[in-house]
Amino acid sequence: MNWSFMAQNVHFFVNAAYMTVFISFFGVVFALLVGLLCAAAEVSHIPLVASVARVYIELSRNTPLLVQLYFLYFGLPKLGISWSAQTCAIVGLAFLGGSYMAEAMRGGFEAVPRVQRESAKVLGFSPSQTLIHIILPQALGSAIPGVVANVIFLVKESSVVSAIALADVMYVTKDLMGISYDTYESLALLIVTYLIILLPISIIGTVLERRFDYARR
Repeated sequence: MNWSFMAQNVHFFVNAAYMTVFISFFGVVFALLVGLLCAAAEVSHIPLVASVARVYIELSRNTPLLVQLYFLYFGLPKLGISWSAQTCAIVGLAFLGGSYMAEAMRGGFEAVPRVQRESAKVLGFSPSQTLIHIILPQALGSAIPGVVANVIFLVKESSVVSAIALADVMYVTKDLMGISYDTYESLALLIVTYLIILLPISIIGTVLERRFDYARR
């Protein structure tokens, strides 16, 4: 193992990690918003709204992120819409992640017993009060494991954005391997960088899951 090569090039991975965290953070935030809206649409029992959400979910989940990124980065300019590589990466992650978040959150909504909605109605709660104070806390508790798993999935999927020349950690790894041929050292730095990014997310997710489990008891 060439330790001097790793020491000399670790700063490239630090800078690239900032890019990975940046696009992953905003991609996850928008994915959560899209997922929440789609989950609400699916459980709304409004046929047209639920159908639109289902079409989006199937389209998003059954097309690769790479294809979605190519469409955003290379296809949209043909229609007169030009976005930066960062914007395309964030939109692509949000588009893909929104469908997975929707399924996780839909499961959370459906885990809330129907009798609780009926009880809230009898007690005089408005629909918005029922959603905010009764349904959402329980639904989020049930959805936490799936949501955390999807966050980790999206951070790992962000490695695909190197295909549109965005300097994330995967892009830097391939660049260094092409220049120096120190493959093992470059891959070791890649693995360590992803571990540093993903382990805190996994730990936080475990803590949140335990707290929600304790609150439901």
